[in-house]
Amino acid sequence: MDRYSRQQLFAPIGERGQQSIREKHVLLIGAGALGAANAETLVRAGIGKITIIDRDYVEWSNLQRQQLYTEEDATNRLPKAIAAAMHLRAINGDVVVEPIVADADARLLEHVVARERPHVIIDSTDNFDVRMIINDVSQKYDVPWIYGACVGSYGLSYVIVPNETPCLRCLLEDVPLGVATCDTVGIISPVVHMVVAHQTAEALKILVGDKRINRKLVSFDVWHGQYRMIDVHKLKKDDCPSCSERRTYPALQYENETKFAVLCGRETVQIRPAHRGEREWTTLLSFLTKRGIQVEQNDYLFSFTVDSHRFVVFFDGRVLIHGTNDVQEAKRLYYQYLG
Repeated sequence: MDRYSRQQLFAPIGERGQQSIREKHVLLIGAGALGAANAETLVRAGIGKITIIDRDYVEWSNLQRQQLYTEEDATNRLPKAIAAAMHLRAINGDVVVEPIVADADARLLEHVVARERPHVIIDSTDNFDVRMIINDVSQKYDVPWIYGACVGSYGLSYVIVPNETPCLRCLLEDVPLGVATCDTVGIISPVVHMVVAHQTAEALKILVGDKRINRKLVSFDVWHGQYRMIDVHKLKKDDCPSCSERRTYPALQYENETKFAVLCGRETVQIRPAHRGEREWTTLLSFLTKRGIQVEQNDYLFSFTVDSHRFVVFFDGRVLIHGTNDVQEAKRLYYQYLG
């Protein structure tokens, strides 16, 4: 029996919808809890292609809720995009999976969207700066995107359709999108899957051309049994710089990029060098070895620990410094050991 038979029996999809899904491309930003579950659901549903952008690697603390990953991934510190691609290809070999290990900045997202023209973008990040970039790229290239967020037992989902719905920038002043993080209040796995259920359901509607997209903002608390849908259509702003007729796409102004960023839910600072591209690994490794620093490495990154700080250096030059939320301290450590 065809692997998608049960999905095709669902009338709004059917055989024609299944073929439509097979011809579509989804761009997924972030391969953490939301991203891993979104990716697995879409790959099992038979999506034609999925591109996954993520800047991080698998850690042991991820395994509680990021169900696509294994202990071996955490032991080997595989980049999440690479680990996700490996497992997704094992789940469905017919799907084209493109992993990109990189920071989802304005240059990269605009390049990928302009080149690939995905049919929908799914937000699985935990960073509002990145979400604003997704928002502007979506508006500029007329690609719908699906916002998703969760923390504690609380989750949100919202579909943004260019030229139809208020964009994320329109909502920021009026809708409480939350400031708590996993680092301050934790997170439970059920809320992740509830957000993903909303995101992937709406994504499938878009992919099969179903017009019954939910244009309301959905919020819920799975622990306290609270659920509501908020009508936000009146919040669309005539002077919004992202989606109005006089739009300027402020999040795509490259000079606004942050080179030092504290990662949400992590005692970690990411440093993105001014000059992109591959670093000279051999020279850097030799320098560290001469200083008596033990280095571990794989094909994508190397890491080392000095006192209470762990440094992770990616092949594209990005550096994560674990053990601090202080940008100034991270700068000092970076220039002391890697600058």
